[in-house]
Amino acid sequence: MQNVMLVVGVVVFAAILLRMNLWRAVLFLKPGAVHVELDTPADQMKLPDALRPLAASLEALGFRALGSRYEKTPLAAPFISYDFAHPGERAFATVYLGRFASPRLYFLTPLLGDGFVITANFRRPARTVGTHYVAAGVPGLSPDRLLKAHQRRLEGRDALGAFDWEGRLTAAKSWVAGPGRAEIRWQNLNGLVSSVLSASLLSLATYAAVRILVGR
Repeated sequence: MQNVMLVVGVVVFAAILLRMNLWRAVLFLKPGAVHVELDTPADQMKLPDALRPLAASLEALGFRALGSRYEKTPLAAPFISYDFAHPGERAFATVYLGRFASPRLYFLTPLLGDGFVITANFRRPARTVGTHYVAAGVPGLSPDRLLKAHQRRLEGRDALGAFDWEGRLTAAKSWVAGPGRAEIRWQNLNGLVSSVLSASLLSLATYAAVRILVGR
């Protein structure tokens, strides 16, 4: 009986682990599976309390709220981010709750030729592709210093599109369909590995459980 309970416990653990990571495996295999839509306009946007200080800092810098954006990945809960824009600075700003509900901010500017400049206040893969894609994370910078870092990366590059709510949606979809694919894969590699390992463990534990039950 003790062996049966142990094997059942392993089966349950492996199933939970697989459920937690399967959506990440899907994103690694199919990074374009992210579905992006506009959520609520600025006058109806309800910021989580943890994001209000960042939003206040952005407004002090001249950014105006655009609204929230909805992202849905197969097998995962919806993800909401909150967008701002400053046409004079040629930049969008996005805030959201990261892992462990930590407040995060990044600036994004679409470029001619399907490129982007992205500067984040958290650790993210630094990536440069020619002159049309520059992405990096600078953890710990205040919003005003982060914006200055973003503007330095933007120097000499031509921004593209209108800095409004529809323009932000277009930029999000273009990033997912274009240069973001490589980053989505990189971010979810661990999810793929965990899914494969937990699926293997689940299969072995299930087989062991059946052998024990049949043997009895």
